[in-house]
Amino acid sequence: MAGTGKPVEAGAGRAGTLPGRFEEHARSAPGAVAVRWAGRELTYGELDARADRLARHLAGLGLGPGGRAAVAVGRGTEVYVALLAVLKAGAAYVPLEPGAPDALLRHVLDEASPAVVVTEEAHRIRLTDAGARALVCVDSAAAALTEPPAGPPPVAVGPEDAAVVFTTSGTTGAPRCAVVEHRNLLAAHHGWSEAYGLSPADRVLSTASLEFDVFTADWVRALCSGATLVVAPRNLTLDRGADIADLPALVAAERITVMELNVRTARRLTAHLAAAGGAAGGVEGGTAGGAEGGTEDGAAGLPGLRLLTVGAEKWWPDEHLALRRLLGPGTRVVHVYGLAEAAVDSTYFELRSLDEPPNSGAESVVGVPFPGSRVYVLGPDGAPYTDGTTGEIALAGPGLGRGYLGRPEETARRFVRADFDPDGRLLRTGDLGRLAPDGTLRFVGRAAGVVGPREQPSSSAVVARVSVAARAEARLRAYPEVREAAVTEVEVAPGRRELVGYAATVPGTPGTDSWSLSTYLVVHLPKDEAPAAVVPLAELPRTRAGKLDRGALPLPAPVGHAAPHRARGGKGYRGKGAGGGAASQETRTGCAVLLLAVPFAAAAWLVSGQLWPGSTDVSLVPSPYDAFFRGLYLFEWASFGLGAAWLLVGAPAIGRLGRPPGLSVAAHMSVFWLLAAWWPQDNLYRTANRAVWATEVWLVYVFNVALMVSAAVVVRFLAWQPKEPRPPHRR
Repeated sequence: MAGTGKPVEAGAGRAGTLPGRFEEHARSAPGAVAVRWAGRELTYGELDARADRLARHLAGLGLGPGGRAAVAVGRGTEVYVALLAVLKAGAAYVPLEPGAPDALLRHVLDEASPAVVVTEEAHRIRLTDAGARALVCVDSAAAALTEPPAGPPPVAVGPEDAAVVFTTSGTTGAPRCAVVEHRNLLAAHHGWSEAYGLSPADRVLSTASLEFDVFTADWVRALCSGATLVVAPRNLTLDRGADIADLPALVAAERITVMELNVRTARRLTAHLAAAGGAAGGVEGGTAGGAEGGTEDGAAGLPGLRLLTVGAEKWWPDEHLALRRLLGPGTRVVHVYGLAEAAVDSTYFELRSLDEPPNSGAESVVGVPFPGSRVYVLGPDGAPYTDGTTGEIALAGPGLGRGYLGRPEETARRFVRADFDPDGRLLRTGDLGRLAPDGTLRFVGRAAGVVGPREQPSSSAVVARVSVAARAEARLRAYPEVREAAVTEVEVAPGRRELVGYAATVPGTPGTDSWSLSTYLVVHLPKDEAPAAVVPLAELPRTRAGKLDRGALPLPAPVGHAAPHRARGGKGYRGKGAGGGAASQETRTGCAVLLLAVPFAAAAWLVSGQLWPGSTDVSLVPSPYDAFFRGLYLFEWASFGLGAAWLLVGAPAIGRLGRPPGLSVAAHMSVFWLLAAWWPQDNLYRTANRAVWATEVWLVYVFNVALMVSAAVVVRFLAWQPKEPRPPHRR
């Protein structure tokens, strides 16, 4: 499926590069505002001149074509000076959020290996500790950058040179560095311009962090169109203190016309506007309801905004419709889909009316390719489907980047040859989808997010498993009190994976316990498609990028733990008779241990004198200390009784916790030894000949060392968790 519209016209030489396109606008309108942040502005002429000066400085340090420079500058105007300077020097920039965790800084600096890091004095120490080589601090080097500009450095840079090294979000392990060329981003800009109608009159709001691909997309959309880029004072993704309620006022004050948000932030905005307008029936519960907050002249909550794009995660049609209604007919709300490796965005979908979504409500619609882009759905043999069959989504067109730095095998696996494509090259996304009869692409799910990254996404078995999870997820989020939902396979025991649902529920509402949600899915899904369990959560865990962090989802409770003893009001399933399940089993086990412990403790008391004559004699101990020793002997007998009872009946309780068999057996025996060993140990110590060292050593290793080992085994048992693979990066 190919995008419609004017074909991409690739420029030659410098005209086909990002700085070349920016310089065209700087020459034609040098006084136009290019970047605005917190009341400070840089015109196109000022930004161009400052970037030229810094570029010449970087070139003097040896940075040039084929090189890479990391840019780690905080929010403001200076970061755009640094980005353009690196590009003008002929190098590619590596966006690096200076406040990122140390481990991420070290990984990116090691993986991308930039020749220089452009930063600020405030971040010098952290970046040096993280392994940065040469550093240029734009604030302390200001004196060296004041000489009159003489244009950009005299270097040859062209469309096929690297422009950006994106760092993927690392949801399958270590983040990867994806190289994107000038022509790739300009092809994306062409698609955005055609689909969005970008012009110098636009004011584009940037809310993303430097490290994310949307940050680059925002400035390319603005500065390659002659528009004004307005930088939000706070990062809505990483800044947990940023209040979504401040966004409407910011949009109004800065006269914003174009903005992109991730799905997480879009959901927060929808909830805020619905609460403020009082007309969002059912928005919190995951349905479009009757939100009617829009006005004829644009957005009631975001006045003047003509275009809002939403991406980075699965977004449902009813959520799309709810936000569209709240913003009104004057604001286009567009759902975008793509990967950083293919220049950020590849497809888009727009609701053209305020009607209910079509029968696609149970599927995420990502629409049609941007002009110049192409999309395929591949079968197990790599051939494209055209009949609506679900398969792996593949992207093609001039937006495809080079691949991954230092990872030739991964590049060869993801970027593949394809005779049926005009360019003969595809990017396999790992996402599953299908082409609907209306020509739109429907997003089913991320294969690795359900079955793990080691499976072949386009295989028939994987497609079937992911499709089942997608249907269950759609049904779960349709439950009135569920705000967000996710369904994935979880390794509940070694070698055994089961489908598990996760639901972010409305706090304090009845019928949102695990048992009720699981029963609801059993009733409403085909046989054998319901998840083995549903885990209710206050919020679904999120990555730094605001996406669902599937690796942080908790394990479900052991089988039966969700079954209630008695149904507590609401919509939960009310079983006949007394409750059962694991809770009843635990009660029976506890009673059995206590009942068996009494005769074993009594037996220990009776035979102590026969086995170790005089070991419990306290006749020579003065009062009141003799009473303390008698209490010790009582505890030893009771502990031995509990240990012996546990040995006989405790194994099922250990097994229900779902640990590996070997670890479960070791833990069962360790608990027995920790309880039972004190009675024989202390009696042997009290009656042993202290002069016989062989006996002393034997006692130390059989009891003391064994008790230490047993305690370590129990700690390992309690801390054990299965390793759940993390899904790969998807925008």
